[in-house]
Amino acid sequence: MDDQGRESGSRPADDGGPTETERRPLDPLPYEGVWRFTAPAVDASVPQARHAVRDLLYRQGVPAAPDVVHGLLLIVSELATNAVRHAALLSPTLAVEVAVGAEWVRVSVEDNHPYRPSALEADHGRTGGRGLLLVREITREAGGVCDIEHTASGGKVVWAALPLTPVSMRP
Repeated sequence: MDDQGRESGSRPADDGGPTETERRPLDPLPYEGVWRFTAPAVDASVPQARHAVRDLLYRQGVPAAPDVVHGLLLIVSELATNAVRHAALLSPTLAVEVAVGAEWVRVSVEDNHPYRPSALEADHGRTGGRGLLLVREITREAGGVCDIEHTASGGKVVWAALPLTPVSMRP
């Protein structure tokens, strides 16, 4: 995967900057930023996207609970799979973006296919067609939000944002 990361807000731990208690509210936390990866819309890119997101969260020290990380990785797998299976003909490349804020993390997959998918109802006779339902359910259970948006170039971005602290762990 081509890493086009923009590590806004990251800095070494002992750079002489303010300590956590001295930090102004507008100072980004060390793990905050936005990173973007591109890959060909082929099957092999799905696990590569998942591993790239996992490694990024670990490398940046994002304080996400294991359940949140697991949910994010499953979401990335589902969204990348959808882009490969349904958009590759018109979109030979997909992009995965990870945006991390102080209290949330957002993952998205973008392709250049104009078709806006819709979550299908569960059909127990089908082996596929439930990816967006799964994404919606994981997001809802974590207390997050997800949506599909059109891009300026006529494609689409499917995204999900989850709080870093899962609903079950909040006071």
